[in-house]
Amino acid sequence: MYIALLASALLVGALLAVQASANLQLNRAVGTPYGASTLQLTVAAVLLAVLAAVVGGLGALHALPDVTWWHLLGGLASPLYITSGILLFPRLGALTAVGLFVTGQMFASLALDLGGIIGVKQVPLNLGIVLGAVAVLVGITLIVRGQLAAQKGGPGTAVAADTKPAVAQGGWIVLGIIAGGVLPFQGAINAQLRADLHAPITAAMLSFIVAVVAITIVLLVLRATNRTPAPKFAPLKQMPWWGWLGGACAAAYVTVTFLLIPVIGAATTVAFTVTGQQVASAVIDQNGFFRLPKRKLTGPRVGGVVLLVLGSFLVQLAR
Repeated sequence: MYIALLASALLVGALLAVQASANLQLNRAVGTPYGASTLQLTVAAVLLAVLAAVVGGLGALHALPDVTWWHLLGGLASPLYITSGILLFPRLGALTAVGLFVTGQMFASLALDLGGIIGVKQVPLNLGIVLGAVAVLVGITLIVRGQLAAQKGGPGTAVAADTKPAVAQGGWIVLGIIAGGVLPFQGAINAQLRADLHAPITAAMLSFIVAVVAITIVLLVLRATNRTPAPKFAPLKQMPWWGWLGGACAAAYVTVTFLLIPVIGAATTVAFTVTGQQVASAVIDQNGFFRLPKRKLTGPRVGGVVLLVLGSFLVQLAR
């Protein structure tokens, strides 16, 4: 039974890599990443609403007026994370983008733990955390350097489509780390909402509803200022069916992690979901799945993945 739970954590972690890849199809059809994010988040919110109704969780909404207002803000992280995935996957590749997300997650979770903020139990700094953090830094450095080498057309590497100057690449790298970094804060805030409602599925549903409202406002503002094109809906008919999987993957990830954390613990859940993310993104890059360019897994990039996963385990298990 315990092995099955660990396998579930690996699987839902892999779904995050699949989610970002599938969302690229929404973006290509709709014509704007903000419109694609709005659709994907709406699908996730609807699926979670149906699930909440099935398990009888909608009754928990009666407690909503008594919820502390900022406990509802966890959903604000989702639009940033999802839109960043749409922007970064075709530019940096699945492996590099997910590596940046994981790096941001690890260091943001350490900030929460060491600071003991947003209801997170404070933990002291120890050798395991330091070694894990160093391994994560070295791992992501190897992955990013391997990606930059590929974009320069180094031997044995695939040339990526985006060959912008290093300054532009640095901006994408920073975005990836920030987008990953907001997820632990989202989790901590959603944990407060879950405690308020005593209904994890309903808490997840509310988080996604907030996310939909937030990204819709962003889309409307950007449209009003002509900073993004109007969403197109006709091309959705020609989009491959798996382009809709992003919302289902997001709903599955939130639901399963909510259920796993009380059973196998937060540290084990995070460590195994991170591993699933890395393995799935490596497979996607190597084979060019989901219509992404193929990016060869060179020795340094594989070494970076191993260090990133090892560092994640050290950080989580030393907490």
